[in-house]
Amino acid sequence: MTIGGDAVPQYVSSKWKKTEALLRNRSLQNIIPKTVRFNRIQLKTMLESSGMVYIKPDTGSYGNGVMRVERKKGRYSFQAGERLRTFSTFDFLFEALRKETKSRRYLIQRGIHLLKYKGRRFDLRVMVQLNPKKAWETTGIIGRVAAPRKIVTNFHNGGKPMSATRLLGQHLNKQAMENKINSLEVLGVRTAKTLRRKFPGLRVIGLDVGMDPSLTPWILEVNTNPDPYIFRKLPDPTIFRTIQRYAKAYGRK
Repeated sequence: MTIGGDAVPQYVSSKWKKTEALLRNRSLQNIIPKTVRFNRIQLKTMLESSGMVYIKPDTGSYGNGVMRVERKKGRYSFQAGERLRTFSTFDFLFEALRKETKSRRYLIQRGIHLLKYKGRRFDLRVMVQLNPKKAWETTGIIGRVAAPRKIVTNFHNGGKPMSATRLLGQHLNKQAMENKINSLEVLGVRTAKTLRRKFPGLRVIGLDVGMDPSLTPWILEVNTNPDPYIFRKLPDPTIFRTIQRYAKAYGRK
C-alpha cells in the first residue's frame, strides 16, 4: 500500500530550503529563529544583536558540524563538540570559523537558550506522518537531553532520549503540560502541511522544537527522513508500533 501516489517519501536535504518554505506560513514566522546564510557581515550583525548563534551546515544530520558561537563582554567563543575556543577579537573568531566551515554552505541561526534538565539542554522531537487515511498526524513526541558538555541533543551525538512529560513536568503543572503537548501536536501537523505545499512528496517529518525559559516553542529544524527508532526508548511500545505501521503504509523500508 502507498499513500499519495509515490512509493518512496521525498527527502529534502537543504535546511535553507525548508526554512524558506516554512516562512511562507505567517502563523509559523514568529517561532522560527532568524536564519541567514553564513558570512562575515551576517555573523557580526547577529552576534551584536543577539549575543549567541548556532552555525549549521546547510545539509547534514545527527548534529554533525553544528557550532555554538557567543559574544560576551567584548570576547568571542565557539564550541564544536566538547571543545570550547575563545578569541579576543571578532577577526580571530571568524578566521577560525572559516577554517571549520571550509567551502561548505553553512547557515547562522539565532540562538535559543533552551530549557535544561539537570543542567543539560534539551529539546523535543515531534514525529508527524501521513496516516493510512492520508491525513497528517502527530504520532509521537520525545525529549532529547544533550550529553554533558555537548551543545547538540541528537541521540547519535550522545543525547539521551527521555519522555516529554518527564522533561516538561519540572516546568509545568499537569494540566499546563498536557496543554503544551497538545499544542506541540498541532504545531507538528501545521508544519508538515506547510512543507508539503512546497514539497508534495513528503510523507513524514521530524520536527525539532526548543523551549526557551518562557516556555515558548521554537522550530529549530525539520528532518524529512527522521530516525523512528528513538521512539523505541519510550515506555509506551504502542507509539513505535504506530510509527512503523504508518511508515510501511507510505513505502518506507
